[in-house]
Amino acid sequence: MPGVHKNPTISFRISDYERREIEAKIKASGMQKKDYFVRSCIYNHVCVVGKKETVYVLVEELQKMQQNLYQLNEQILSEDIQITSEEMQELQLDYEYMLKAILWMLEGARYLWEGKSTAGKESDNCGGSKS
Repeated sequence: MPGVHKNPTISFRISDYERREIEAKIKASGMQKKDYFVRSCIYNHVCVVGKKETVYVLVEELQKMQQNLYQLNEQILSEDIQITSEEMQELQLDYEYMLKAILWMLEGARYLWEGKSTAGKESDNCGGSKS
C-alpha cells in the first residue's frame, strides 16, 4: 500500500551548518544516513545537562511507571491478568529504554544534588572520566 511505512519516521529541523557537518561525517563514515543516525544516537557520546524542570518531569514519568507496575502486580496476584505475553514484553522494553534514558540524563543533572565540586569526577555523560 503506497504511503504506508512499516517503521515510524523521526524528523527534526537543523541549521544549514549543522546539516553540512552531519552530512560530512556521514559521508566520511561510509554509512547510510539511517545507520549513521541510529549508531550515533545509541552508541556515541551525547552530552545532556539536566535541569530541575527536566528532573521533575522524569519523576512524574517514574510515578506513572510505578503505578502501572502496581496495577500489573495486582492483576498477577489476583490471577486476573489482562495483558498478553507480547504486551508484557513490549512494556518491559519500553520501561527498560525509558529507565536507561532517565539514568543517562540524571547523570548530567547530578550537580543539582551533589554540588558543582563533584561534577565530572566520575563517569558523567558530558566527558567526565572515571577517577
